[in-house]
Amino acid sequence: MQVPAAAERNKGPILAVLRECAGPGALRVLEVAAGSGLHAAHFARALPQLRWQPSDIDPRALRSIAAYVEATGLPNLLPPILLDVSQGWETWGGTQPASLDLLVSINMMHISELRCTEGLFRGAGVLLKPGGVLFTYGPYAVDGHISPQSNVDFDRSLRQRNPAWGLRDTAMLRELAEANGLSLERMVDMPANNKSLIFRKL
Repeated sequence: MQVPAAAERNKGPILAVLRECAGPGALRVLEVAAGSGLHAAHFARALPQLRWQPSDIDPRALRSIAAYVEATGLPNLLPPILLDVSQGWETWGGTQPASLDLLVSINMMHISELRCTEGLFRGAGVLLKPGGVLFTYGPYAVDGHISPQSNVDFDRSLRQRNPAWGLRDTAMLRELAEANGLSLERMVDMPANNKSLIFRKL
């Protein structure tokens, strides 16, 4: 099992926001680009009413997630599925339209090509129930502005590694959301200059 330091640090603050999104009752959740699986295990343990389906495209991540599933033995944490978010929702492990209450994407957008972000919003538009939530977390540009300087430097370093990577702008994400039947309901400031974005399916 992988234990990324950043995931260990941010799992608590993210959980606090997810609690507000989740509400009472049994809910169906799909996490894309779940990475190590540390978040999935932490959130599934803390929110037993959620049926948490982790996914990733990376075989190493899938193995780590599977190890968390086995180690925790949580009945609401499902075995991981292989999922390429840039591909159509029809390939997303059999997830049916309007069947999800919550779609979660943590620290994916800035280290993937734009087509992955576009695919995420297209999938959310089809798979979320009316009133369902797309929850994303990470560093963002806000209406064309990146701050503080550490995020400016981070964005530059990402683009040097891969020109297709970089901090996504909330203005663009708002447009993508609206094109897929969602609206940006809330933007929550998080530790280490990150934000949680809450998009609601109309």
